Amino acid sequence: MAKAILKTDFHFDGQKDLYVGKVRDVYNIDDNYLVMVVSDRISAFDVVLPKGIPYKGQVLNQIASKFLDATADICPNWKIASPDPMVTVGHRCKGFPVEMIVRAYLTGSSWRDYKAGAREICGVPIPDGMKEHQKFPHPIVTPTTKAEIGEHDQNISKEEIIRSGLVSKEDYEKLEKYALELFARGTEIAAKQGLILVDTKYEFGKKDGEILLMDEIHTPDSSRYFYADGYQERFDKGEAQRQLSKEFVREWLMEQGFQGRPGEQVPEMTDEFVTSVSDRYIELYEHITGEKFVKDDTDDILDRIENNTKNMLARLK
Repeated sequence: MAKAILKTDFHFDGQKDLYVGKVRDVYNIDDNYLVMVVSDRISAFDVVLPKGIPYKGQVLNQIASKFLDATADICPNWKIASPDPMVTVGHRCKGFPVEMIVRAYLTGSSWRDYKAGAREICGVPIPDGMKEHQKFPHPIVTPTTKAEIGEHDQNISKEEIIRSGLVSKEDYEKLEKYALELFARGTEIAAKQGLILVDTKYEFGKKDGEILLMDEIHTPDSSRYFYADGYQERFDKGEAQRQLSKEFVREWLMEQGFQGRPGEQVPEMTDEFVTSVSDRYIELYEHITGEKFVKDDTDDILDRIENNTKNMLARLK
């Protein structure tokens, strides 16, 4: 089995600190740039699972890099360059303390809440009589607060965000506008590849007073995709949709009795399961980009990442 990168510990010139997220290791360079290394870690229910997924970091970084380039005309973003298949170097921003979730279909956690009786999500009313995987009349924005590692993101309404001062009214309206326009572009690109962009999340920050799109965009970690072919037939029959997302990992965990609740143990991840997850990530890459995925050599991968990144940073000085 190919190697999976679970941890990095680089020391770059000008490095101020290192933030280790659920999936990404983010190096602060001179309080001016960020080096984001996308590891092969995988999380579900806000818990980092014990085994990594080979090529997952490469898949996520390369998809995000492509979509950052493909949406830069809508919203400026933090990316400067991707010097390595698992690395993006970009501008350091002050992040907004909310994530902008855009949903076009009633599925996943929104369906679970709806099924339990909820008739609004983050202050957005949802009508009675909807079915699982049903399309909303138009995409809705359902923001969450950004949680620390080990904590759960919390749903929050637009009104609560503005009232609490988490984001100013002016900035929030810009974030909402950007999020919906980015989602529309992602929907168009997905449709050309025979996919439906079901829901996704966006993170934004500010640099020199300008709002920038940060982090990843339209990857299988941050987004859910259905296959367009067969969607309506499956929906009419009440059948599960064929999807490309991390949801199948959540479903597998739930089948094993794990939902990240206190006292629950992560089930054993067999080599066969890990390989199947890796294959699903590669499948999504090829479907959403329309390109063949080229597996990068995983031998001496840490040395490669370090050298490529150092060369990039030297050019920025």
